[in-house]
Amino acid sequence: MSFQPVLPLGGYAGWRFLQRTEETQKQAHAESAPVARITDHFRASIGKVTSLDDFMADRQLLQVALGAYGLDDDLGSTAYIRKVLEDGTTADDAFANRLSDNRYAAFSAAMGFGDLGGAGRTQFSSFADDIVARYEQRQFERAVGEQNPDMRLALNFATGLEEVISSQQGKRSRWFAIMGNPPVRSVIQTALGFPDSFGQVDIDIQLENFQDRARSVLGSDDPASFTSPEAQEKLIRLFTIRSEAAQFQQASSGALALTLLQSMPNLNRPLDG
Repeated sequence: MSFQPVLPLGGYAGWRFLQRTEETQKQAHAESAPVARITDHFRASIGKVTSLDDFMADRQLLQVALGAYGLDDDLGSTAYIRKVLEDGTTADDAFANRLSDNRYAAFSAAMGFGDLGGAGRTQFSSFADDIVARYEQRQFERAVGEQNPDMRLALNFATGLEEVISSQQGKRSRWFAIMGNPPVRSVIQTALGFPDSFGQVDIDIQLENFQDRARSVLGSDDPASFTSPEAQEKLIRLFTIRSEAAQFQQASSGALALTLLQSMPNLNRPLDG
């Protein structure tokens, strides 16, 4: 049977509860039948892969590998994913490098088909365990997200931010990488007090505003400093508090609008006389 995460609270209080229980809940989720079945298959079969064609022919292998990088929704886009993997990441104009979402480049580099050729990294001794560990983590986050999307973003934040930062040199490059990673961007954007519509602003203006607000709130405009436990805790605290406040305000506005509509006279009622 599938495992349902326990999330009795929302907001920052809910995040603190999830932090305390994460390891126990994550283990129970990994041992649940649907997750264990597909990860067992991955461990048993990935070492037999000798080419990209072998890999693409096994839907369960593809499902685990995509899920490990938060790309579950692309399982049916086989031609698209093949192009991501075939091109690799070593060339600047490789397909994955030209995509705004940098998770595709991370996925392609991890698999190695385009960069190393042949079996890619599937024969490496730690490959199966590394991918399975990522898959289990991402699927736990996904299960959490089905109950509370904010908790999923908070769970993903530390790992996602570390991967974004470690792949870039220089403040500007790090900021652009953050802006190109939807889950990480969502946490930072909300934590720093920017609305959803902020993403429609010119990219250079976004960069300038992100840096200004980060200096004010976090004391530094270099994303490399955000990987400290103190900075991450502050960002997640601000994210959960501001997100919950926005949801409450939206719900209150909706309730007020409904009350006003219900209190209005029935305009379809015929006039007296």
